[in-house]
Amino acid sequence: MAKAPTPIRAAGVVLLRDTTAGPQVCVLHRPRQNDWSLPKGKLDAGEIAVEAARRETIEETGSDVVLGVPLSTQRYQVETRPKTVEYWVGRESPGGPGFAPNKEIDEIRWLPPEPAIAMLSYPRDGDLVRQALAAPVTSPFIILRHTEAMRRADYDGVADAERPLTQSGTQAADRLSYVLQAFGVRKVHSSDSLRCLDTVRPFAHQTHAPLEHETLLSEEGFVASRTAAFKRVDSLLDLPMGMVICTHRPVLPELIAHVAARLAVTDIPDGALAPGAALVFHRTPGATVVEHVPAP
Repeated sequence: MAKAPTPIRAAGVVLLRDTTAGPQVCVLHRPRQNDWSLPKGKLDAGEIAVEAARRETIEETGSDVVLGVPLSTQRYQVETRPKTVEYWVGRESPGGPGFAPNKEIDEIRWLPPEPAIAMLSYPRDGDLVRQALAAPVTSPFIILRHTEAMRRADYDGVADAERPLTQSGTQAADRLSYVLQAFGVRKVHSSDSLRCLDTVRPFAHQTHAPLEHETLLSEEGFVASRTAAFKRVDSLLDLPMGMVICTHRPVLPELIAHVAARLAVTDIPDGALAPGAALVFHRTPGATVVEHVPAP
């Protein structure tokens, strides 16, 4: 029996720039294909789609990006191989290296929506641009499970709150910094347990974001006073800037249910969060979109 062709996984962004005259869309020319397309590219080995979407945008356009809501996933064939491309709406962010023509992308253009759509070689890309322009501007509220920690049975310390991350957990925490930057997080709140603090510390260090210790969001603090913990979460939800809360598996079901109820969200992705995975609540005054982001 012939072996099924390996699927191609890719990720991309509809990159928008806000101007006084209205939004502009970044379109790029690929000389090898001689077409006009959107920023996108294949996932590297072990990479998750959010990482690839931001990396490819920076590499192809020279602009950094803050991701908003996910857009429709494109599915099509490349010769005999199925290909999926996950997309996000994104807004240009300061700090990119600037565009330099290369053998993959030799020209980019920032255009108003209709000329950009007309320039694109594939109607499916034009549909994505329309979807991105219709998407609301959002602010992320991210609930994150800490990365892999030493097993309780293997830890011989006095206080469970001091149980550390494993080596793979530490590596995942470093990669999470890139993911949190992709969503434009500006504030970091964490259970005061070491394994949670060390999960978000690389991001806080790299971005100089303040890292707030939240005793009520530790396993022990949450069990001691759920009412006070929910009141604290409500106060954080009232803040408009993008933020992340890092906590523990036993806390997550009730915390997620509380945030979903507060934001009037009924469609929550199924399944427990794996270590290092997150739920992103893309908040707007009208409606909130929830996205599951797997562990890096």
